[in-house]
Amino acid sequence: MGASKSTLEELLHQQIPLTKDMGVTVESYNGEAVTLHAPLSNNINHKSTAFGGSLYAICAVAGWALLHSRLQEAGLAGHIVIHKGEITYHKPVKGDFTIMCSSEYPEQINTALEAFQDKGRARLWLTAHVLYNNETAVEFKGSFVIHN
Repeated sequence: MGASKSTLEELLHQQIPLTKDMGVTVESYNGEAVTLHAPLSNNINHKSTAFGGSLYAICAVAGWALLHSRLQEAGLAGHIVIHKGEITYHKPVKGDFTIMCSSEYPEQINTALEAFQDKGRARLWLTAHVLYNNETAVEFKGSFVIHN
C-alpha cells in the first residue's frame, strides 16, 4: 500500500525540509490515515512545551503526506497545498508527541481523487489530532487543494 514508512519519511524530509529539523518521523500509513511522530526537543518553546507553530505545521504536513500517498497509489501526479486551517489547543504538549491525520469520512478522499482526475482540481477537509500521553491535546482541521 503506497510508499513504505521510510520512503515517505525521506520524501517529507526532501520535499518539506523543515520536517527534518523538526525531527518528524513516519510511524504508520494505512491508506486511510497517516501517523507521524515528533520530539519535543526539536519543537520546544520558552515554556518548555511544544511550540504552537510546530504543532500547526506538523498537522499540515500530515495532511500533505496522506494526500501525497493516496495520489501516488492512484497513479496520479498533482500538487497539494493547504488552503485553510483551523487549530484548537486543548492542553499543553510537554513531551514527544504523535500526530494522526485522516478524513472524517474516508470516502471523501476517493471522491476528491476522482474530482482531481476529472477536473484537475479538488478540495477536501482532513482532520489531525496531536496526541500526548494518549490524550488529544490539539485538534486541527485543514482544507487541502489538489491541483495540476
